Amino acid sequence: MTDNKHISADKAPFSGKRAVQGMIFAAGLGTRFKPWTDKHPKALAVVNGKSLLQRNIEFLQQYGITNVVVNVHHFADQIVDALQQNKGWGSHISISDETDMVLETGGGLKKAEPLFTADTIVVINVDILTDLDLGKVIAFHEQERPLSTIAITDRMTSRYFLFDGSDTLCGWRNTKTGEERIARPATTYLPRAFSGIHVISKKLLSLIRHQGKFSIVDTYLELAANHTIKGFDHSGSRFIDVGKPDSVAQAELLFA
Repeated sequence: MTDNKHISADKAPFSGKRAVQGMIFAAGLGTRFKPWTDKHPKALAVVNGKSLLQRNIEFLQQYGITNVVVNVHHFADQIVDALQQNKGWGSHISISDETDMVLETGGGLKKAEPLFTADTIVVINVDILTDLDLGKVIAFHEQERPLSTIAITDRMTSRYFLFDGSDTLCGWRNTKTGEERIARPATTYLPRAFSGIHVISKKLLSLIRHQGKFSIVDTYLELAANHTIKGFDHSGSRFIDVGKPDSVAQAELLFA
């Protein structure tokens, strides 16, 4: 496999720029999703007859995003085969190959940099299902012009991004360990849970200093001191992290 493998519904190669591209993080080991992930990638776990990967490709299509990067590592060949057999479910897919080493969210995004042609990129974890109005998030991002717009909700979790009263990212907190990292001072810090979806400006990629395997959280906290990163609260939207096998039944109740 090569870094620049392309899969398309059409025989002709994809050409031209698009205002918005997508990236689906599908490289993870899925350790919480065992025993399925002992023999399959989590991206191909099925919810009501459709894999998580297909559902997210189709989710992006709802907003006109048909040029999508998918990163692969765990059972990478199964993902590539599924994309080829289904002709990308109607989208042009570029594969970012991480079979040598899974690079996490930050490293995976940085490795995929050569595959991006658009100035605006929607990034989503493959195990996230939601009816968030992505069009509103993109419109907000393009109006406010931050480095990144992070989809957030007020749900309970153990790790939170911290925002000021203007929804500007200021820090991060782990309520289990007590760890707190403040990048930008504020009078009040509002904790919000990250939804695994973000809209980034391509210029963010050139500002990433980390190399190899790292979390995008580290990048955001490093850049938040001197750059604007915004939150977009979509509390009230249908949302589920299909992170464990028992969450599939819940997902099937939420998403037909």
